[in-house]
Amino acid sequence: MRKTGFFVDEKCFWHSGGNYALTAPVGGLVQPLAAGGLPENPETKRRLKNLLQVTGLAEELDCLTAPPATREDLAHIHPASYLDNFKALSDDMGGELGLRTPFGPGGYEIAALSAGLVIGALNSVMNGQHKNAYALSRPPGHHCLPDWANGFCLLANIAIAIETSPAKRVAVVDWDVHHGNGTESIFLERDDVLTISLHQENNYPLNSGGVKTIGTGKGKGFNMNIPLPPGAGHDTYLYAMERLVLPRLTDFKPDVIIVACGFDASGVDPLSRMLCSAETFRLMTRQLMQAAETLCNGRLMMAHEGGYSEVHVPFCGHAVLQEMSGSSIDAGDALGARIAGQQPNAAMQAVYSNIIDDIAKGFGL
Repeated sequence: MRKTGFFVDEKCFWHSGGNYALTAPVGGLVQPLAAGGLPENPETKRRLKNLLQVTGLAEELDCLTAPPATREDLAHIHPASYLDNFKALSDDMGGELGLRTPFGPGGYEIAALSAGLVIGALNSVMNGQHKNAYALSRPPGHHCLPDWANGFCLLANIAIAIETSPAKRVAVVDWDVHHGNGTESIFLERDDVLTISLHQENNYPLNSGGVKTIGTGKGKGFNMNIPLPPGAGHDTYLYAMERLVLPRLTDFKPDVIIVACGFDASGVDPLSRMLCSAETFRLMTRQLMQAAETLCNGRLMMAHEGGYSEVHVPFCGHAVLQEMSGSSIDAGDALGARIAGQQPNAAMQAVYSNIIDDIAKGFGL
């Protein structure tokens, strides 16, 4: 029986951020934090891996690494000038590209390794080595534009993997709480890549991810944004999947489904105001697994993106990987009861559902 592939490498946890407090540069009246650095830090990812090992779920996964993405791989998306600048800074003392994307010495090689994990995970699903796969990639990639890093993302991991894979029709479902602006921009004129972003409205980037951005040229109709107001929770996310995401996937008929898997819609994430629990992510995974079975012989790959609660991310990730692997090992959710008690009341839930219904009407769903 083919296992779930879990692509991970300790060196990705060694990616280092800069002198920030949350997302504000330290200086003036902004005091440094004791722990230091950006919210995007190694601990959320490392603690997920630790939880998998402690519960025993890691033993039921095929845990492996992958080679770094090559310069040729990266050049499918990123121009030579961008890669040259990144490599030069990395070979020196590190630096910062774009907006809030600091890195230390060797940052180029670590980012290439992160992209390589995503390439490896996607290829393993496409060639039948694994029934599905998860890449614990870091730094993340869904915000990165070809020539401009932003939002903690230095290379466009998923886009690079798509361009190096044999897949002819690819669907990307991005449930990170922040708009997947990089992936959207790269494929906005393409009709062979369907991009769907489910995110908190006007979180990051500002003025990005509106419902009217549906693609251009050949790509018109192949980009779907689902911006949700703050406070949306478990029922809203599942309804958005059922009403919008799954019908659009069915219409598109992809060769593979890729998930930009951020856990920052968690009810305790410091960079969002949403109310998802580990169970939310588990059930969304189940929905996409069922869609993949129907549409593309079960081919499903997830690439880790955001998620900044060191306490909650491990439980959310464990639930996803338990579902992907079909394991009976359940870690529960240490914060599940709290988040369940904070869900929107019936009146607010109706508001969220109406917003989703309006988006569906715009797409003829």
